[in-house]
Amino acid sequence: MAQGMHLSQRMSLSQVLAPQLQQSLALLQAATLELRSLVEEELSQNPLLEEIPIQDADQTERKNDDSSEETPSTTLDLAEPPADTQVDNQSEAPAEKEGSERQDDFQAEFDKLVQEDQQWRDVFSASNGPVRQSEEAEEKRQFMFESLTSTTSLQEDMLEQVRTSNLAETDWPLAELIIGNIDERGYCRVQMPDLASLTGQKAEKLEEVLKEIQTFQPAGIAARDIRECLMLQLERRGKKDSLEYLVVSEHMEALLKRRLPEIARGCGVEVDEIQDVLEEIGKLEPQPGRQFLPDENRYIVPEVFVTRVGDDFVVSTNEEHIPHLRISNAYKDLMARGDAGSEVREYIREKIRAGKFLIKSIHQRQQTITNIAKEIVKRQWDFMDKGVAFLKPLTMVQVAEVVGVHETTVSRAVSGKYVQTPQGIFDMKYFFTSGLQTDDGAGVSNTSVKDMISDIFKAENTGKPLSDQEVVKMLKAKGIILARRTVAKYRGELNIMPSNLRKQY
Repeated sequence: MAQGMHLSQRMSLSQVLAPQLQQSLALLQAATLELRSLVEEELSQNPLLEEIPIQDADQTERKNDDSSEETPSTTLDLAEPPADTQVDNQSEAPAEKEGSERQDDFQAEFDKLVQEDQQWRDVFSASNGPVRQSEEAEEKRQFMFESLTSTTSLQEDMLEQVRTSNLAETDWPLAELIIGNIDERGYCRVQMPDLASLTGQKAEKLEEVLKEIQTFQPAGIAARDIRECLMLQLERRGKKDSLEYLVVSEHMEALLKRRLPEIARGCGVEVDEIQDVLEEIGKLEPQPGRQFLPDENRYIVPEVFVTRVGDDFVVSTNEEHIPHLRISNAYKDLMARGDAGSEVREYIREKIRAGKFLIKSIHQRQQTITNIAKEIVKRQWDFMDKGVAFLKPLTMVQVAEVVGVHETTVSRAVSGKYVQTPQGIFDMKYFFTSGLQTDDGAGVSNTSVKDMISDIFKAENTGKPLSDQEVVKMLKAKGIILARRTVAKYRGELNIMPSNLRKQY
């Protein structure tokens, strides 16, 4: 018997994140420059919001210190949604049930805004347009955007060189085909016989075109392996008959493993000559396409400043790039005339509430970050005073318990944020690290141990480099017990080669 289709209703209770809470989470997690972008987007969508200059914002905040609604003193935990976010998926309270109570609430809320507006007028001159940033701030911001440059890709640059090369125009399609198989490092990732079988072209012709492309800039471009890349660069420098060219062309495998005595015997020279040859080869570029890679340098703006004042460390937040907002005077003037229709009043009412929530969220973001930063400084006092070697183990749970928020709130608050300390600028996540137990029972962070290992290798005798086991013994003498494989792991993370590749002759 076939089973028919039917419709049914089911009532369920679920927990969802309210849009305003999602906005608070986004503001908390955003870094300073990203925060400004989010606020500017909100400014474009909410005509009741306007930005005020930072010097005037300080005066406004002092006037509003007595208003608990505008300047909340508690830190909001954004890890879990509030109880009122539990909603019935099948029903919503009709707007008509609010009746005159909503109008009365709004009228009281609006009267309060008019009163605040009168206070603000003592500080600001009345204006129907938004107050813009100071001229100096605008110049800084414009300079930052003008500093961003767009770069030409490697393929685009090479295609341009094709049109000015010695290649016949009929060979341009073949050149474009080969250039399409050059990776971001500048290497040709396909062999000409394979490309010939795929395209139906002659391998000899493709090889001729490739040779011409290998004369393009930068030197070493379109090589098929590291050996050919280095040889092309040496040829471009007129060193085809040099010892460097002989080492690269005939002893590349031994060169990669730094078997200098073997190379010296093969070339019939002394080891110290090969050592000098290695220094010259080290000046070549193993990745010719590197200069065309996107610039990954980021413009870092410290979120928090830690400064020494006497024997104490003072924590302050960076307010220079944080937007300062207020409700627009122009729309309060519009409502004060009393001739606005119900739809206009409802629209303005919603925008006022959205604007006030955004202002609160930014304030709570700053307060949360400040509280977390103060606890970090308290627990990492020795680091602030003496340096990386004194970094202590610290977890987000420990900070969350003191600040009074959830662990995930701490994680969001420190994500992408930087702090400027007497020891330099660090990612706030840098201070959260697991640790090891020393012989005397004290804790030492993994970061501090890596720093010790780095210092040990820097001070080693390059003629007789230290093995990982020797480093284990040196750390044990300092009360730190590590396995040899852990030292090898940390050495790899520090980009330090094994002892046989670090040896200098």
